[in-house]
Amino acid sequence: MSAPLTVAVAQPACAAPGRPDTVAVNAERHAAAVRAAGGARLVVFPELSLTGYDLAAPALDPADGRLAPLVAACAETGATALAGAPVAGEDGREYIATLAVTGTGAGVVCRKTDLYGPEAERFSPAEQPSVLELDGRRLGLAICADAADPAHAERLAALGVDAYVASTLYGAGADSVATKEARYPARAKDNSLWVVLATAAGASGSYPATSGGSGVWAPDGSEVAKAGPGPDEIVTAVLR
Repeated sequence: MSAPLTVAVAQPACAAPGRPDTVAVNAERHAAAVRAAGGARLVVFPELSLTGYDLAAPALDPADGRLAPLVAACAETGATALAGAPVAGEDGREYIATLAVTGTGAGVVCRKTDLYGPEAERFSPAEQPSVLELDGRRLGLAICADAADPAHAERLAALGVDAYVASTLYGAGADSVATKEARYPARAKDNSLWVVLATAAGASGSYPATSGGSGVWAPDGSEVAKAGPGPDEIVTAVLR
């Protein structure tokens, strides 16, 4: 049996889009969140957290020096951080992605499979869901609209994952919040999986307001930890 895994979900305030220092500011805020996460082994951030939800933001090279503060924070704490950014593939296609950042650097670990609305005008969908192995745990990764399709979680459950880890963004309107509140307990209960959700709070790119409410749910669908609607909150839970 795998050892307990301490996870944190973070929803830092996002720097305004289009500025030359947006990624650098967001990387510093991510680093502060990792240090504030109480020794969590895994710290999960929202969709496109390093750029904000700015569909025109340039693709980010995982080796970009602006990520150095986040790499340093992971080295100090022993954490792996999952942060969101647009990336370019070797074939020239671009993807909405999740980077795994450790004390030794960053690399792409997930590309979004289900694109939402205008995302498809620029980005390509990944063909397969992604699994990250950490400390003996298999973590199925999702990016926002991926989790809207129950089949996405079902495919990952069939691969023997222990948890479904989603990086997302939801608008602040009542309908969006209600959708989020219903979706993740259902993914947990329907697949008997831990569900870990990091979702944006405050402004993010083209969204002047987002829902917040990052959280963790047990395999029976019960809520274990929950952040409020505002930015800069971090909550932790232990996956057993």
